[in-house]
Amino acid sequence: MVELEQKKYLLFLGVPDSEFVKKTYGGYHNVFVSLLGDEGEQWDSYRVVDGEFPDENDLEKYDGFVISGSSHDAFQDTDWILKLCDIIKKLDVMKKKVLGVCFGHQLIARVKGGKVGRARKGPELCLGNITILKDAVAPENYFGEEVPTSLRIIKSHQDEVLELPENAKLLAYSSMYEVEMYSIEDNFLCIQGHPEYNRDILIDILDRVLAGGHITEDFVATSKATLEKNEADRKFWQKICKNFLKGQASFLV
Repeated sequence: MVELEQKKYLLFLGVPDSEFVKKTYGGYHNVFVSLLGDEGEQWDSYRVVDGEFPDENDLEKYDGFVISGSSHDAFQDTDWILKLCDIIKKLDVMKKKVLGVCFGHQLIARVKGGKVGRARKGPELCLGNITILKDAVAPENYFGEEVPTSLRIIKSHQDEVLELPENAKLLAYSSMYEVEMYSIEDNFLCIQGHPEYNRDILIDILDRVLAGGHITEDFVATSKATLEKNEADRKFWQKICKNFLKGQASFLV
């Protein structure tokens, strides 16, 4: 019997663990692995926001990478963000699979020549609905046989991709943002929303941001109302992200 080589994945964490996430899930590492991981895989994480980075000589051994969200702006020039930009460039040359989420989605656009800035229609902290450009998902098609016209996803951001890189392909948009999801060749898939989040994580974020005086009670009430009758399409997002990171074989899962 041939023993298959263990698949290895690396998560770049651009955010500290909140007390709620730490207590409930053991940290954001576990939140991502619960969405993306499969039995027998190795998942390593580095908290890049705190200056933790892997040895760049070790990047080759990983099958795929994930760049998380962050409360920092992807257009900032802080040391850790610039270092992460350099790593993205290296992964691009290596043609590695990189999934960008929220901040990661924006940072990849920046590295590849796009433009990122403050969201023109304001921030979002809610369950949002995005429109899928069904004709654009082929030929890679990480969606599977049935491509939906729209998907629900939890949103938590104040910045957006203002202009896509030249070789990027737009996959989804919304009434709030022109770029909700895009891909670049077969090695970058970028999502503005948070496929890894659930309603409890969003509610905790809303309560913390309100306590910090950054949003109003009316804003929170409107945001929480989006969760009353609907849920994020987390299972579908799981399928999309796994299909991208792990190849077409995961359609059989």
